[in-house]
Amino acid sequence: MARSPLPTVPTPLIDVEVTHSSRRGVPVAAVITRPVGDGARETRDSAGAFGELVTHLHATGEAGEVHTVAAGTPARWLVGAGSGDAAAYRSAGAAFVRAADADASAAAKAGARPARTVQVRLPDGAGPREYAEFAVGALLGGYRFRVTGEDPEPRVRAVRLLTDGRADAACADAVERATRLAAASALARDLANTPSNVKNPEWLAGVARRAAKDVPNLSVEVRDEQWLENKGFGGVLAVGGGSASPPRLIELSYRPRGARTHLLLVGKGITFDTGGISIKPAEGMHLMRTDMAGGGAVIAAIRAIAALGLNVRVTALVPSAENHVSGSAYRPGDVVRHYGGRTTEVGNTDAEGRMVLADALAYGIKQYSPDTIVDMATLTGAMKLSLGLRTGGLFATEDELADRVRTAGESAGEAWWRMPLLEDLAEAVRGGLADVKQTPQGPGGITAALFLREFTEGLPWAHLDIAGPARSETNYNEVVPGGTGFGARTLVELAASYE
Repeated sequence: MARSPLPTVPTPLIDVEVTHSSRRGVPVAAVITRPVGDGARETRDSAGAFGELVTHLHATGEAGEVHTVAAGTPARWLVGAGSGDAAAYRSAGAAFVRAADADASAAAKAGARPARTVQVRLPDGAGPREYAEFAVGALLGGYRFRVTGEDPEPRVRAVRLLTDGRADAACADAVERATRLAAASALARDLANTPSNVKNPEWLAGVARRAAKDVPNLSVEVRDEQWLENKGFGGVLAVGGGSASPPRLIELSYRPRGARTHLLLVGKGITFDTGGISIKPAEGMHLMRTDMAGGGAVIAAIRAIAALGLNVRVTALVPSAENHVSGSAYRPGDVVRHYGGRTTEVGNTDAEGRMVLADALAYGIKQYSPDTIVDMATLTGAMKLSLGLRTGGLFATEDELADRVRTAGESAGEAWWRMPLLEDLAEAVRGGLADVKQTPQGPGGITAALFLREFTEGLPWAHLDIAGPARSETNYNEVVPGGTGFGARTLVELAASYE
């Protein structure tokens, strides 16, 4: 039987180990930093041990700068970590792993033995934070998802982060936590990158089941189309009605003993989006395999939250459907009844994300009575125009919740910008033919958020629009082309803030 070319999901990541014991014969990378301040030109490395190399190579220490050095020298690579902030260390880790992978591939092609294990010396004074950020960069910068029948090129399998022995335990703990966070981003990337001839709602539900297996206190229920019909999930059924692959609602529940706060996460799980009858232009439609990036981030986040044993109850809902064109597809002008009874007048079948999220929000609130709600979705092209491709849009009904999300994003290395919920547009969302209008006039990102707010029952709620940063066409920092996993680490850090 032919081997499937589809990569394993979750993608195996490299091993990252913290140790004070250097291994002879294993190549070493030296991380150097560049002090900030007027006229600052000198670089700082590990106790000056590589100073001659720094001078010889004219290394600046800029974040992500990598110099490969000839064999026989104290270090095989010099890696810049800029001014030493968190983003610079993530960039350094990512750039280093890419360079080491390139060296391994070149060595194999030349008939030499590639280095599968490498060692890294961080600058004197580097502590748990720096080790953790470098680890995140190394874990995610070397991520690769490629559907191929060819044998994979040799790559680095393990990174040994060397210490001086004084803070081994603290650094090791920080790196272990960082590995959980990176694994969340990587799983979210896997889910977004998987092609849609494989990834349908049932496949996504199956991966959620496997991902939750053997994780303490984490359980999964998958609701099929008959259950959705019986419960009145009109939005999910309408969006999924044009596809041969029926919709699903994926419910994940993490219930640690003693948790005092209950957080509800809702993620858009559209496994492919043609736009439906309001069909999208052909150019760029292939990227719609990533239209479930919000749902993927939610699945990955709750898995990491449970694996870390955070003391907060979390329920995650991912309404999943394919938005296709057929004789059974929903139409502009239809009126759809959501879970709980509220009705929506459909204006554009390509605004499908808010339709499935509305059902899940209403259901999650009635079924679970959470304290706080956060939804995440690749919802509007308007947000890409507003904030570009590296910043997520943040809408929130409470300042305290908005601050928590932004702070969580800063800890995770993911940028969020708060957008307004303009009350003068709220009336435009309310309908005449139905209770609400799906696509009212006005700025698209804001009116979409106001539409969703109609289903939140006045509870503390944040809407995270990741249409821009959910996918990338280039390498930057720890991001690689394809699905980025954006938002997964933010959700983990947000949950941690409630402990």
